Amino acid sequence: MILYMTRKKSKNFGNPRARPDYYAQQARKDQFPARSVYKLKEIEEKYNLIQPGQVVLDLGCSPGSWLLYASRKVGASGQVIGIDLKAVDMDLPKNTMVFQADINDLNPGAWEVVDRGVDVVLSDMAPSTTGRKEVDAARSHQLCEMALYAADRALRPGGAFVCKIFQGPDFKEFTEAVRARFETMKIFKPASCRKDSKEIYVIGRGCKQEETDGRA
Repeated sequence: MILYMTRKKSKNFGNPRARPDYYAQQARKDQFPARSVYKLKEIEEKYNLIQPGQVVLDLGCSPGSWLLYASRKVGASGQVIGIDLKAVDMDLPKNTMVFQADINDLNPGAWEVVDRGVDVVLSDMAPSTTGRKEVDAARSHQLCEMALYAADRALRPGGAFVCKIFQGPDFKEFTEAVRARFETMKIFKPASCRKDSKEIYVIGRGCKQEETDGRA
């Protein structure tokens, strides 16, 4: 989830983000709401984290590209649970539910669903950017800590974790926190990330924790 300020058309002249690139055009052809789907697709092609029948928690799920992709991978016997501050304005697959909420302030009903246990936690959350790299990186780290808390609370043993982070002073601290919780930790930057983006994905495989609320 990345929030951009609305700008006048004249200020978009020469801005590469204002023009649809290859991935944005391909997303339209493939009927996905956003180009971000190809980041998850690349992650899946390399690591194959999502399996049929699994339960996936998608944090920062708006506008819905990761929801759609994950719902297809888990199939009719699986489930995808999405959480985002923004509404998801599309028809949801039958195996998908979305809570419009702050991950910091989920209502008991949402936690009740999440606490039943999930197999994969995905986080594409990102802060509203300020243009100041240090501030944006710090805000990104805060969101990553929230995602890791959700993984600690809901992820089943052996489960997987994918989290976007803006690289900054807290990057190493976060990667070490993920390494401590998972059998393996990898860092991956999909080719579909924008060239000027500082985002990168931290991937944990094989959740070590054996007992938590609601997990089996």
